[in-house]
Order: sequence, then structure tokens, then C-alpha cells
Amino acid sequence: MKRAYYSSSISEFCNHEPEHILGEMTQQHSFDLTMLQRDAWVEQAYLLKNVLINFDGKIYFEFSKPRMGKRVDAIVIIESVIFVIEFKVGSKSYGTSDLDQVTDYALDMQNFHEGSHHITLVPILVATKAPEIEFKINALPEERLLSPICCNEVTLGKTIKRVLDLQSDDAIDSNEWEESGYKPTPTIIEATLALYNGHSVTDISRSDASTENLTHTSTTVAEIVKQTKEKLEKSIIIVTGVPGAGKTLVGLDIATTHINPNDELYSVFLSGNGPLVKILQEALARDKVARSAEVGPKMKKGEALSEVKAFIQNVHHFRDDCLVDLTKPPVEHVALFDEAQRAWSKDQTIKFMREKKN
Repeated sequence: MKRAYYSSSISEFCNHEPEHILGEMTQQHSFDLTMLQRDAWVEQAYLLKNVLINFDGKIYFEFSKPRMGKRVDAIVIIESVIFVIEFKVGSKSYGTSDLDQVTDYALDMQNFHEGSHHITLVPILVATKAPEIEFKINALPEERLLSPICCNEVTLGKTIKRVLDLQSDDAIDSNEWEESGYKPTPTIIEATLALYNGHSVTDISRSDASTENLTHTSTTVAEIVKQTKEKLEKSIIIVTGVPGAGKTLVGLDIATTHINPNDELYSVFLSGNGPLVKILQEALARDKVARSAEVGPKMKKGEALSEVKAFIQNVHHFRDDCLVDLTKPPVEHVALFDEAQRAWSKDQTIKFMREKKN
């Protein structure tokens, strides 16, 4: 999965027409594109083309933040500095929540993105129609993270130049930076949200040997599932590991890959941890409502919960329903049991797998 809807060198970006940039971004956008979003992207492209015309570096539009399940409007890498830019096109003021948002993006990169640990990060909020706020700085901070800067459509270029005048480190290798991963393993809630919204296990895992093992495990399980379907067989796959090894993450990865009821490998994620099921369902439902509000029309909470509950279920309820009539197979073709020992005895598991059809 591409980390950004659009990325290129600044020189190529400045030579591209905004309509070309819009076309690439639209192809990567998984929701219906509203006119408001379309116009915002075009205006952002025009503004940055004028600002960056005399700079060299790389630019990313709608850059993915896996741990947050969100995207930064623009990331601009010039020399030894990364500018994290959030646009509020048409806004006449600098909102506190908007400043918090761009600060969170920069903090997330500094704390969790391996390539950004020791690089100067500059969060900028661009409210295009807001009044000018004078930006004063005499030196870059030792912690490498500036406080959020407020800019409008006129002052953005001056601000970028002022920061660059103070930098003295070696230039960033944008390709190496782009390929670096997120080191900490996310919480199960963060991981579920990220996977549910299209990220991969590699995107949200640590960039070390454990991630290689986790990715290999997930790929192997997916291949077994695929071969089982092709050969019209049944398979039981048991994934073991110490606490925190990523077993749940592997299950979620497979389940979210086949979340569509029309998929021939339609899957359900089952857990014997009742409180965890409720928390994940609530988190996913809220996320769906929030995302629908961004692209319209807004989804009702009850509708979102209904969809989510089809994906993540309590294994006790699933078990009880399946044991009512052993002649009828469940609609799901792949069942992922997380902490299945909480609900299934050995005899029940054997009986269920013998009688049911995948």
C-alpha cells in the first residue's frame, strides 16, 4: 500500500498541473470524493507550487499515519528539515484543535517513525485566510521538534525559508526516510483501526526482526487459507507465541482482508475476551461515523455498530449459535479464534470442525 496518495520530487511536483496531481490522489482515495475535498486539494497544490518553486526536496500529499489511522495533508522534505503541514482552506482563524492536530502528527512521527527520530520536524497550520502572525526563531531546538507555527497563504513561503536558514545538518535521504517503519507495536485498538482502514501488518509493526516474523506468519496463514479454498479442503491453523508476539494482529490482518460478505473467503474475528470485543466494536463504530462525516453522508452510530459487529464477534455467541444446528454451516468461510481457550473445549472444537463446512 502506498504511504501517500501522491508523492514526487519537488521539481516534478512544480512541473505537474494541479489537475494531474488531483487525478493521482483521486485514484488512491477509497471514498467518494466530495467537491469540497477536491477543491481543497487543488488549492493546496496551487499554493505549494508557488511556495516551493525554488526549493529541492520531496513532497507527499495525504501521508498515512498508521498508528493514528489518519493522513497528514502534506509532508515536505527540504534539506535536513521535515515540514508537517495541515491545511484549513478558507479558514479565517487558527483553531486550537487544528493546532493540536498538526502537533500530534509531528509528535507521532518523532516518537514512533524510525526515520524521524533524530530529524528536525516543523508542524505548520495553514489557515489560508487567517491574519498574519509573526514568526520569530533564532535557533532550532535541541529536541528537534518546533512548536506549531501558524501561517496563511502569504506567509507560508517566508516561514519555510526562515527555518531552512537555521538548519546545518546533512540533507535527508527521502527514500531511506520513506522506507523506515514504525517501531513500537501499537495497542490492539490502534492496530484494529489501522488494519480495518486498509493498512498492512508491516505498516503498523516495529521495524525489526519481530516484524519480519510477524509478516511471514501472516503471509503464510493467508497462503494456507487460499490453498484450502482452491483444493476445497478444510484447515485448522494454530498460531502460537509468547504474550505480545502479535498473534492477535495476525488474526486481525486475515479477517480485515476478507471483510466483504461477498468475498469467497469472508471472515469473522472471534474473541473469548468479552470486554475486548465490546471495546473494539465501539472504537471501530466511532471511527466509521467520524470518517463518514468527512466524506458525507454521515453514518448513524447504530448502522456503524451493526456493520462492525458482523466483523468482530464474541466467540461464546458464535459457538452457541453454531451448536444449535450442526447441519447448517455459518455464512463465514474463515473463522479467526482469538483466545479461543476461553470458550472452546477440545471435544467441542473437534466436533465443530468435523461437522461444519467451510
